[in-house]
Amino acid sequence: MLTQHQQRPLIPPKIFNFAILGILALLYAPVLMYWFDGWINKSISTEHEYFSHAIIGFPFAAYLVWLNRKQWVRLPDKTHFSGAILLALGGVFYLSGVGEWVNLSFPIILTGLCIWLKGIKGLKLQAFPLLLILLATPNSVPYLIAPFTLPLQTFIAGVAGFIVNQFGLDATVDGINIYVNQRIVEVAPYCAGLKMLFTTLYVGLILLYWTDNLSSKRKSIWFLSTAVIISVTANIIRNTLLTFFHGTGKDGAFHWLHDSWGGDLYSACMLLVLIPVINWIDSYFSEDFETNLEEEVQ
Repeated sequence: MLTQHQQRPLIPPKIFNFAILGILALLYAPVLMYWFDGWINKSISTEHEYFSHAIIGFPFAAYLVWLNRKQWVRLPDKTHFSGAILLALGGVFYLSGVGEWVNLSFPIILTGLCIWLKGIKGLKLQAFPLLLILLATPNSVPYLIAPFTLPLQTFIAGVAGFIVNQFGLDATVDGINIYVNQRIVEVAPYCAGLKMLFTTLYVGLILLYWTDNLSSKRKSIWFLSTAVIISVTANIIRNTLLTFFHGTGKDGAFHWLHDSWGGDLYSACMLLVLIPVINWIDSYFSEDFETNLEEEVQ
């Protein structure tokens, strides 16, 4: 006989979880399909293409949630009022029909669900997956940053023009424009490398988490700073190649690197460089810590 404290829930937990997943799928499957189709086929707006790192981040976030599933089940079912507030806010954003608000409703509702179902402990458990989803949800940040990229554009144009000159081409730089053989290459705001930088920092964050280095402030600062340098350098090389291709009439190579899958291949190769970098930083600072520890013992 069941006591008052042993009463069975009206809805079994598994059915309740599947019901929540089903509702989320109905609400956001069309949105996610639109995002992924736009990122893969490059049919989404240029600014929203800045968030194509979600192709990596969303599956990884889902994988982390799956790894945390047993811990999630063991957490007590404890609601928190802030969860209801976030769910209501997310619902308003979704029902508004405004594209930007509908996008932002996705991480808001997911966060609200975590807090509503498991309280603050549930939020802490799923904090990193939620962060990955938030940082890869299309929003207006690129629109806001674009007007301030002129110094970076000018710097990249100047360096690319200088490098091209070293290879025997007569290149003249005027602001963000590079003139080669009566052809003009413009380092536009979206060629300034912000998309590559966003992706680099995002993947860097994932690597720090995966290697258990995110809690180390020193390793994180060194790695992310190095990642920024790698990203900016890679973008300068990319713009230099584009200038060379366009200036020498190699239009096929130019479009392959600029508009086609060549740019994606170049970015992927650049991101792969981050793996040996984080391994080296992890090894270097671990050895440094052990050396200091031995000196203190002696």
